[in-house]
Formats: sequence, structure tokens, C-alpha cells
Amino acid sequence: MNLPVLAAAIAFWLAAWAFNEWLVRQKFESDVANTAARFAVPLLFGITILVLWEGIVRGFQVPSVLLPAPSMIWNKLINSLPTLGADFRQTFLKAVLIGYALGCGLGFAVAILIDRSPFLQKGLLPLGNFVSALPVIGIAPIMVMWFGFDWQSKVAVVVIMTFFPMLVNTVAGLGAASHMERDLMRTYAASWWQTLVKLRLPAAWPFIFNALKINSTLALIGAIVAEFFGTPIVGMGFRISTEVGRMNVDMVWAEIAVAAVAGSAFYGVVALIERAVTFWHPSIRGGRA
Repeated sequence: MNLPVLAAAIAFWLAAWAFNEWLVRQKFESDVANTAARFAVPLLFGITILVLWEGIVRGFQVPSVLLPAPSMIWNKLINSLPTLGADFRQTFLKAVLIGYALGCGLGFAVAILIDRSPFLQKGLLPLGNFVSALPVIGIAPIMVMWFGFDWQSKVAVVVIMTFFPMLVNTVAGLGAASHMERDLMRTYAASWWQTLVKLRLPAAWPFIFNALKINSTLALIGAIVAEFFGTPIVGMGFRISTEVGRMNVDMVWAEIAVAAVAGSAFYGVVALIERAVTFWHPSIRGGRA
């Protein structure tokens, strides 16, 4: 056991925790300072977790095959950029983004059709809830058999995983406008399309963006898991399953780090677009994400 390293990591953790506790209670006069403090708190917390992780692994001399230190993972990541880049292109740029766009787009379009048809609303929504409960590990092998081993089968899995959350949330959002608001549109002799565009869709945007944010993480999970069941010799899921068998756990964690950063960035972009589109919503005007 390396007690000095462990003690230093714990001391840093306690000091950073105390500083964060002080920082979240401060109200600076400058808006720039308040914004910087708001970003500094999660950043410092993340750094603290990494330092504590490093200290525990080195202090207790944990075998790297069980849990590699962050410094070891970082070195592997830096030295494997071409491989990680190829995996990122195969999984994220091809499977995730294409499947996300298709799944969310189809879910939105079908929700509009369901809104126009009570028959579809009563018949398709229960079926959608059933399909959305299907496990991805059951769907993925079937999609690989149908669409082959390349990224097309992963796109199919992502479409299935993202379609129904978008469908259900959009249908719920289209019904969010109050009866008084709809009656007002009728008094103006507004058509169904005018009511949809000017009243019901704006009221549904928070629901739609909620689905978009949920799907931003589901899409990445679905694509990576689908690659466990058949893929060319490239992709995040392929690399994770292969390197685990070779006991190269540092490479596995490097892939996980890339996936985590990509998924967080994707979620953040969707959240920023939400703030720009739904700036009028109380949750945005109140300063909450």
C-alpha cells in the first residue's frame, strides 16, 4: 500500500469539496464571474473524482486488469488516436447520427398522423409502448441478420430505440395546449394546420426536446450494444468486446471515455438548441436547463 499517494488524493478531495461548497454559495456582482463559477463547480468535481480514482488505484496497488488508473487510460487514449478515431466514425458518425435522425424524424411524423387519426392513436400507441419495452440485446441480433454486419444494422437498432420515445412524447406534447387556447384559435377561424403550427407545436416543443435529449443517449447505447452481435473489425462496441477478451482493460476504458465525451457533447448540443427554441418556457426563463 502506498499511503502517501492515497493521503494526498484524499487531502485534495477534501480541499476541493470545501472549495466547491464555498463556490456554490457565492453571488458575484459580475455575470461573467457567476457563469465561470457555474462551470467551475462540475469541472472541479470531475477533476476531484479523477484524482481520487488515481490515488485509490495507486495507493491500494489495484491491478490494472481490474481497474486501470486515469493516467494509464489517458496514455492509452493518446497513443491510440487513429484506432479510436476510426471506431468513432463507424459508431457515432454513421450509426448513431443517421439512426437518431431517422428514428426521431419518423417518430415525429407518425405522431402528427396519429394526432389526426383517433384510430391510430388507440391502436398504435399501445403497440409502441410494447415495442419500446423490448430489450436491445434481443433486437440487435435480428437486425444484424436482416441488414448485415455493417453500420446499417446498427442504424436499424437505433431507429427502433429512438422512434417510440419521440412518438409518445410528441403525442403528449400536442395535447398540452389548453382547451381555452384551442377555443381561441377556433374563434379566429384557424385551420387545423394553422392551429398546429402556431399553437400546438410551440406548446409541444418542451416534450419534443425531452425526447430528443433522451434519444441522444439511447442512440449511442443502442449502437454500441448492437456492435457486440456482429460488426466489421471497427467500432466502439467491437473494440470493447474484443479488448476485454484480450485483457486490455485500458483500451476498453479509453473507448468508454470517448463514448462518454461524445454522448455528453451530443446531449449538450441538443440542450443548447432547446434553450434557443423554447426561450419562452418558464424552465428556461427561470435559469434551469
